[in-house]
Amino acid sequence: MYAYILRRLALIPLTIFGIMVINFAVVQIAPGGPVEQVLSKLQGTGIEAATRISGQGGKEVSGGTGKYRGAQGLDPAFIKSLEKQFGFDKPAHERFFMMMRDYLTFDLGKSYYRDRGVVDLILDKMPVSVSLGLWSTLIMYLVSVPLGIAKAVRDGSRFDVASSWAIIIGYAVPAFLFAILLIVLFAGGRYADWFPLRGLTSDHWAELSWPARIGDYFWHLTLPVTAMVIGNFAGLTMLTKNSFLEEIGKQYVVTARAKGLSERRILYGHVFRNAMLLVVSGFPAALIGMLFTGSVLIEVIFSLDGLGLLGFEAVINRDYPVMFGTLYFFGLIGLLLNLLSDLTYTLVDPRIDFERRET
Repeated sequence: MYAYILRRLALIPLTIFGIMVINFAVVQIAPGGPVEQVLSKLQGTGIEAATRISGQGGKEVSGGTGKYRGAQGLDPAFIKSLEKQFGFDKPAHERFFMMMRDYLTFDLGKSYYRDRGVVDLILDKMPVSVSLGLWSTLIMYLVSVPLGIAKAVRDGSRFDVASSWAIIIGYAVPAFLFAILLIVLFAGGRYADWFPLRGLTSDHWAELSWPARIGDYFWHLTLPVTAMVIGNFAGLTMLTKNSFLEEIGKQYVVTARAKGLSERRILYGHVFRNAMLLVVSGFPAALIGMLFTGSVLIEVIFSLDGLGLLGFEAVINRDYPVMFGTLYFFGLIGLLLNLLSDLTYTLVDPRIDFERRET
């Protein structure tokens, strides 16, 4: 097992490198880079005066370059200064290897527009995303796994049919629509005003006692976490139900029943261990999705400044250091969680031997 772990750890740098190469190449092709972003913002804001560079006797320069959209009529020296500011005065391959060299020491660079380091931004936004993702994933598993088991045991019953309607609604309606509905119902939208609409804590949170701080924290989390759980529990519930139904129909269950074992012992002593393998395998993907991707719209709706919103704004603004820094961070965490998922397999079912499987 230790050799397997070492091999997986050795593959992580190669995988990260491949991820970064592909995304870096795509970004180089995509239009609207940071230089174009600056030029578009400067259009019509007196840029003509700013680009009258001395050395031309005070005369306006009418050259420019066709390399960037919106650069016509601008001084080439001004364009080159922008390129140097953003690091585009070097070839693409040189910029990439410089970036990867810095990433080896977790030097993720500095944001183009926020005047802060990427690491500082990630650490600043981390509590919001961790709060949303961790509590949503935990509650989702606590709800979906027992519900899926109950549906499998009572397959075809009234309970199974009635709960299936909730599953259908969960499949059909995205989490952000549930968020809007919760705001309308419980956050002062039209009816009750029981929960806050924005932020992770109240403005006077630092002045509260510790019990009051904990209560205030969960008070703010209630609606966004509820929206994420309702919008994502359906898939996990059906996965759990189908996994248990498949195991319940196998021969070893029939044999166990013939030996006189109780249904509870069969279910939790034999079926549970085998059926939960598929459920456990989806945990890293569920956690990563909740942490970084599934919470973007929820963060926007509830004014929660987290990692999902940070990455989204970086893509929109072409803030490359933040884009690649968060991608590197997300990729590394995802690969480590996948390794943790494989190790969890052995805890759920000790019969699994990754070393023997590879040979």
